Amino acid sequence: MMVTVGSTTLVLTILLCLFPIAELRGGLPFALARGMPLLPAYLVCVLANALVGPLVFLFLSTLHRLLERGAAYRRFFERIVVRARRKVNRAVERFGYVGLAVFVAIPLPLTGAYTGAVGAWVLGMSRWKSILAIAIGVAVAGVVISAVYLLGIQALYIFLKR
Repeated sequence: MMVTVGSTTLVLTILLCLFPIAELRGGLPFALARGMPLLPAYLVCVLANALVGPLVFLFLSTLHRLLERGAAYRRFFERIVVRARRKVNRAVERFGYVGLAVFVAIPLPLTGAYTGAVGAWVLGMSRWKSILAIAIGVAVAGVVISAVYLLGIQALYIFLKR
């Protein structure tokens, strides 16, 4: 059976995956509920959500370069961000990019590609290694979300007569 998914579903799925609140947790179930087959839905959602890492790094780096010219911003950055980097340096050294991937992979509120990318940027982690760790975390989160969605749907059949 061939399922046709409209372009509206595809666009909305991608937008949900790029939206900070929904991310993969919203986009993947939406795509599956709208009839998109599992593998294409997974691939589209993971690729769209994995784009968040490079976009956030680009945005924050550009914004930082622009604001860095102001003395008030430099003081704020020195006081808050540099101090935060020093405080968590031991944890970052201990868990590093694996910790970042695991953090992103946990599909709960306030975890995900956006929070992971902002955290990696604030902590001064390598851009490309962070982007890779975020992409791995997004891929794992996609597997978890798919499993929960499919098991949840299958669990409903216990209560329904066929």
